[in-house]
Amino acid sequence: MIHIEKRKYDWLLTTEQFFPNPIEEVFDFFGDAGNLEDITPPWLKFHVVTPQPILMQAGTLIDYTLRLHMIPIKWKTEIAVWERPYRFVDRQLKGPYKKWHHTHTFTKVDGGTQVCDHVEYDVPGGRLANWLLVENDVRRIFQYRFDAMQRIFIVPSSSKPALNL
Repeated sequence: MIHIEKRKYDWLLTTEQFFPNPIEEVFDFFGDAGNLEDITPPWLKFHVVTPQPILMQAGTLIDYTLRLHMIPIKWKTEIAVWERPYRFVDRQLKGPYKKWHHTHTFTKVDGGTQVCDHVEYDVPGGRLANWLLVENDVRRIFQYRFDAMQRIFIVPSSSKPALNL
């Protein structure tokens, strides 16, 4: 599920996804900045610039490059909160948004892990820019990520061994 709603001063994107994997395994995948390139659409040409491995903790700074509508962008985030294996928050310090505050939460549930994303964002140009460009891009990026995570964590039925009855 991917949902974007307009709030008084910004937008809120929310996603929810279930994985039949232990919470520590799912958190560790999301918490490894090196995996971001694997779950980001290729059309963004996203690259983690900060040398790896990156020690993830509150206060960690991470630099990225990407191309958005053919425009090269440098993005810097800070890990504002790090509470393994339940939650971490990254916030944009420099980049294309006026505001980007992304909370990742991980909840142990029967049979696996529920992952929720809450992204509070705002854009230069306000409602018009969001409507014309940003909201669709954000939705496409998170849909790609959702699909990539399904491929990584959930074994497709076509690859399961056939039962010989």
